Amino acid sequence: MKADPMPADRRADGNTKRMALLRTLSLCGAMFAVIVILAGTWTRLLDAGLGCPDWPGCYGALVVPDAEIASQHASGVPLEASKAWMEMIHRYLATTLGLLGLVLVVIGWRMRRHTGFPWRLIVMLFTMLMVQGAFGAYTVTLKLWPQVVTLHLLGGISVLALFIWLHLRLRRFHQRRVLVSAPMGRLWWVAAALLVMQLALGGWTSSNYAGIACQGFPTCNAQWWPETDWGEGFHLTQTVGPNYLHGQLHAEARSTIHLAHRLGAGALALALFSLAFRYWREVAMRPWLASLAAALVLQAALGIANVLLWLPLGLALLHTAGAVLLVFAFSLVSWKLRHPIPARARRTAALGKREEWLHA
Repeated sequence: MKADPMPADRRADGNTKRMALLRTLSLCGAMFAVIVILAGTWTRLLDAGLGCPDWPGCYGALVVPDAEIASQHASGVPLEASKAWMEMIHRYLATTLGLLGLVLVVIGWRMRRHTGFPWRLIVMLFTMLMVQGAFGAYTVTLKLWPQVVTLHLLGGISVLALFIWLHLRLRRFHQRRVLVSAPMGRLWWVAAALLVMQLALGGWTSSNYAGIACQGFPTCNAQWWPETDWGEGFHLTQTVGPNYLHGQLHAEARSTIHLAHRLGAGALALALFSLAFRYWREVAMRPWLASLAAALVLQAALGIANVLLWLPLGLALLHTAGAVLLVFAFSLVSWKLRHPIPARARRTAALGKREEWLHA
């Protein structure tokens, strides 16, 4: 009989090491995705999205060149070194995140046939990273077209959510717990749809430079319902001219976009507080629901402060960070609702803690 080239205990030890590495990388990926999102936001706030007029290089180089070389490559686009470096740093960070996704695919390949291993989720994450890279390229080549900029933001948020979900799945797989899947109620689907819509409205507001189109709060330009132009504000086939830097919409259209973002925030708040009220009687859910409510209140406060203080750069960046925190909290609540620990496991854990307390 032919000997087994690798004993079972060695294979098991190898799988354990791979699982530990995958869990670490998925957690690092989630944290690094936050950095990439905030770096992209800062790039946009500094009007550095076109700091490099080409892609993937900058004036034909992999690092920002000097002004002479830049003028030879694109004589009609003067080099602004600080903006070019901000854009390239964002690209370097995004590339690193893509490579991390590739490493997850390579390490997870050998475990793809294990029951319960989230191989499809890893592939989905890597695919989303590639799509996100394409959106990054189109953001430059299409000259900050608002549709692409908004989809680029949603793609970054999607990558973050997938990293979070992957880490939670890998933890559950490593703990060898049965992955119980509970149906998501209709209220959850409504809240999820409104969250995606509000993120899209936030991206649309930013990409159309409508952040302070409504001055004052709760009124908009001293009116409860200002002059609006919904057709122009949400015209999805507009041209960008030479580029879309600083936007091209008139005041009424920008006020419409800002107003829609405020209305979306109100609808989302109603849905999330309703969700918290619906599941509050489940004691195990209360800390997660409270975190979600706190993230929502913080994000609303940051939005109001941005309007009242005329959108200072640091506060605008914090508003994006608040959106990331809200997505993170919503993902954790969704995980707890979708994959609850079986009641028997909860009782066993509770009894174990009680025995430890009694013997302490």
